[in-house]
Amino acid sequence: MPNPVIAEVTRGGTVESRHTGAYAVVDGTGKLIASAGDIDRAIFPRSAIKAFQCLPLIESGAADRFGFTPEDLALACASHNGEAGHVRVAQGMLAKAGGSEAQYECGAHWPHEMADQHELVRHGEKPRAIHNNCSGKHAGMLALARHLDAPVQGYTGIDHPVQRAVARAMGEICDVDLAAQPHGTDGCSVPTWAIPLRNLALGFARFGSGTGLSDARRDACRRIIEAVRAHPFMVAGSNRFCTKVMEAVPRAFVKTGAEGVFCGAIPHAGLGIALKCDDGAHRASEAATAAVLASLPVWTEAESRALEGFAATDLRNWRKIHVGDVHAAI
Repeated sequence: MPNPVIAEVTRGGTVESRHTGAYAVVDGTGKLIASAGDIDRAIFPRSAIKAFQCLPLIESGAADRFGFTPEDLALACASHNGEAGHVRVAQGMLAKAGGSEAQYECGAHWPHEMADQHELVRHGEKPRAIHNNCSGKHAGMLALARHLDAPVQGYTGIDHPVQRAVARAMGEICDVDLAAQPHGTDGCSVPTWAIPLRNLALGFARFGSGTGLSDARRDACRRIIEAVRAHPFMVAGSNRFCTKVMEAVPRAFVKTGAEGVFCGAIPHAGLGIALKCDDGAHRASEAATAAVLASLPVWTEAESRALEGFAATDLRNWRKIHVGDVHAAI
């Protein structure tokens, strides 16, 4: 049975495009609270699970050994714009752990925002790996490699101690045997595993509530949540959905992944959410994620209104004329 439509795009009051997808909302025991579509089909969560990839950095003691601040931890969980503030923090993380940009294995790409691209061009500079949206995560992984006395070179390999630690943490919190799951290589060169939406939602429910976790892991999750709440800009940046939602509703934890994936946690309610837009459209996944969150009876009236405001976005042409919208269809 095909997945249902979760978002629509209109033009002149007529639906122009429809986006299908699936989502799951569960609590820390695995109880299904809400869902639509095939939530047991494995999907690649991509960057949506960076918070889980950050767990070994804290649990191993590496974050404390190198003096990583909450701002650093927030960037370690980020898919950031490569703005000046993001670059500053990533450089600081490398310096604290005795690393360098030359050790990055994430590749280089232009900053997300046009103004930052222009700034590089004006100064005759090219984009570097430090501008990569995953540079904070990779700074954390380099620090973990150093802490484990593991080789720094090749830290992105699936058999490297860093990636084995990441896989172990992800498998445990999502209650899934990653060795039995399909895997591939992410855009930043680290391994990525396909995981069912149901299990991803369970992982984020546990991440936010601490249900079933050891004291050490519960503390690591708490530190990440507190870091992101204090520094939502670090997780994405200017004009980005993740940052704007968490600034408007600090009790929500949301994280985007490539190809139309969104995951999140509602710590005060002990719930986790995972969503996938079939065609990979991020604007559809954003609207649908906001609508799913807003539909849950766990928010104040003001929080619900704020989330509902993200469930529909006006579309304007190059002359700024309103031509339609993108809205959730949940």
